[in-house]
Amino acid sequence: MKTSALVVAFLAPFISSLVLLAQGPSLTIQVDRPAGKVSPTFYGLMTEEINYSYDGGLYAELVRDRAIGRGFGSLVHWPMVARGNSQVSVTADETTGPSAVLTRSLKVNVAAAGKDAPAGVENDGYWGIAVRPNTVYNGSFYAKTDSPGLQVHVSLENDRTGLVAASTDVPGLTGEWTRYTYRLRTGEVAVSSNNHLILTIAQPATVWFNLISLFPPTYHNRPGGNRDDIMNLLAAMHPKFLRFPGGNYLEGDHIAERFDWKKTIGPWVDRPTHQSPWRYHSSDGMGLLEFLEWCEDLKMEPVLAVYAGYSLEQEHVDPGPALDQYVQDALDEIEYATGGADTKWGAERAKDGHPAPFLLHYVEIGNEDQFDRSHSYDGRFAQFYHAIKERYPNLQIIATTPVKSVTPDVLDEHFYMPAEQSFREAHHYDNADRSGPKIFVGEWATREGDPTPNLEAALADAAWLTGLERNSDLVIMASYAPLFVNVNPGGMQWAPDLIGYDALTSYGSPSYWTQVMFSMHLGTAIVPATLSNAGPRVFASATRDDAKRKVYVKVVNATSTAQPLAISLSGVAKLAPQAALTTMSGKTPNATNSITNPRTVVPVTRKVPIAGSKFIQTFAPYSVNVLELSY
Repeated sequence: MKTSALVVAFLAPFISSLVLLAQGPSLTIQVDRPAGKVSPTFYGLMTEEINYSYDGGLYAELVRDRAIGRGFGSLVHWPMVARGNSQVSVTADETTGPSAVLTRSLKVNVAAAGKDAPAGVENDGYWGIAVRPNTVYNGSFYAKTDSPGLQVHVSLENDRTGLVAASTDVPGLTGEWTRYTYRLRTGEVAVSSNNHLILTIAQPATVWFNLISLFPPTYHNRPGGNRDDIMNLLAAMHPKFLRFPGGNYLEGDHIAERFDWKKTIGPWVDRPTHQSPWRYHSSDGMGLLEFLEWCEDLKMEPVLAVYAGYSLEQEHVDPGPALDQYVQDALDEIEYATGGADTKWGAERAKDGHPAPFLLHYVEIGNEDQFDRSHSYDGRFAQFYHAIKERYPNLQIIATTPVKSVTPDVLDEHFYMPAEQSFREAHHYDNADRSGPKIFVGEWATREGDPTPNLEAALADAAWLTGLERNSDLVIMASYAPLFVNVNPGGMQWAPDLIGYDALTSYGSPSYWTQVMFSMHLGTAIVPATLSNAGPRVFASATRDDAKRKVYVKVVNATSTAQPLAISLSGVAKLAPQAALTTMSGKTPNATNSITNPRTVVPVTRKVPIAGSKFIQTFAPYSVNVLELSY
């Protein structure tokens, strides 16, 4: 080879880089020209009772239908147990219960039984009960009997092998409704979810039961608390707020089925339970205080949604005197959350076990009231707004749809989109009016994948999020929805959902990992990031954190080929010679995670060299990326 040819071969990569820098796809970042401040509450969580999100999901109760409902349906998860030649019948007794609001019970009538032939009832939990070795489970039940002194045997048994994982006896039942507690400790048993909780007696007698409960160890060891594994997935998202209790769950199908918060506080025996709009019954174990404690555990701000006089089957309350009681309920609810122990409802919270008030900045009036065909929301919102502002002038009031009667502090906007629309809508807020209310994107998702999003959805979600981050001076909060799904057959009413689980394990979808990546790498100031010649399926945003001296660059490559970008940063004197590049990618857009393969698509972090403030970085096909630069 001639010398000139050697020189050309040697210089070719450099010439190619120069051409790319001059003409190819590029990303220009103006670090020293912040376009606005990033909202400190930007990424958060939206939650409601759907897809068995609370009962059978986050709420760690293992017993299904612990409060006995009305009719035959209440017995579906309470079949009888008859060992040997024992004889037993199980019915729902409508005439007796442990409290004024729980007036029914499970009547177990044992006609024949003995030590080796006990009889009683069992519960299959939410598609099984998870059992782990060397674990303590805490339980309780209310009961009375016609045979004082009766002993109840409680056990966890594998429904496939019949092996007993743990058992105990609860002695001394009386003829009056009484709460009994018990503890089950497993030994060296196999991990499984194929278990039942069984309660039996060894003599002829009648026992009435209600509120039969069993909890595994919970997050932060809260009694009656949340599942540890799911809470750890949420903690990894670094959420800044929780919008609760819903969603449609706030409204209910009918006014009588709304989330009536006063019926969800205090001891379980004083909570009547209620029908959710997603066709199953809510235990109300996840009541108002439990939501607030969830916020406390993950150091999130509560975004409290209050019922505003509209339910899903088009029942509504007109503005004026008829609405006053619901406005008062909202004022009382705010006082329960924020009032001192010297206030009426603050004292109730203290009695419920939490003397310290909670910090509250945001209250949302209703949910998706654009569907109210009576068009009464404008007046209803104004009535709530004025009453709340009069007593709590510093609270920020969120409207669920545009109103004319009064200007809300924040407007909640919802987006459920196919992937192509999410890609198109990535610039939705770039030229939005900044003179009106701030924006809360309280529900959004790319609807691709089942039961949880696939990589295509995660790419579209990430593209959408680059647009929200670019405009996080206006969009002050954003939360994906729905958050949870029980992946068992019959557990899902809506797809896709961010986090999936069964009785035993849980996993994050590719869209979940997008949220983790983005929330972990969010600065305090928006910096302009301009893409040129990169094509319609490449997206970017950038933020800066002066305290950490970091620039976070988000790049989404939703194409099937690797994407080199000539990246140029202005306004920084010097960059560290290495950066951290976190990438989540897959071979096809249909790649996904599941309960059996939970880590098919997950982020991977590696170090990459940085050659000054102008360099070329190549991003993998079908990838979500965060480039963390230090200056």
